[in-house]
Amino acid sequence: MDRDELRAIQKPLKDRYREEPAAAVITLNAEGVLGDEEVSCSVATGRAIVEAGLHPATGGDTLHACSGDMLLQALVACAGVTLRSVATARGLDVKGTVRAEGDLDFRGTLGIDKEVPVGFKDIRLTFDLTSDEAPEAIEELLATTERYCVVFQTLVGSPQVTMARS
Repeated sequence: MDRDELRAIQKPLKDRYREEPAAAVITLNAEGVLGDEEVSCSVATGRAIVEAGLHPATGGDTLHACSGDMLLQALVACAGVTLRSVATARGLDVKGTVRAEGDLDFRGTLGIDKEVPVGFKDIRLTFDLTSDEAPEAIEELLATTERYCVVFQTLVGSPQVTMARS
């Protein structure tokens, strides 16, 4: 897809959202089915079913996806798609990889030490890019990616999250 194709696809959407701001607000959802015989949960991704289970550091095997890994994968996917979208819209030729790393102390999630937080302490998102574009253009591309990456901004912004039983 080139810049003109992307703009042609997005223009009617942007026009509609400017005219009808409420049309831009949608609810995404995910659903999982709890495993009957294993400590697992099957999650439909829209393309496949992912069997999520315990990380090996908490007693899991390597046959199931770890939800912490899936969170980092979602960040990489979102940041990568956002960067490609912005680069395409700006006509920038950029190639490379995106990597996310996160630090967890499993004593928290295993309830060994109540003082240890549950969840990622630090997450690092790294782009390894190659391009003949001006360094300023690449820095602006990264800044724009940071600004518009939904998963990145969600993690940084810490939205209100609730838990309920239906």
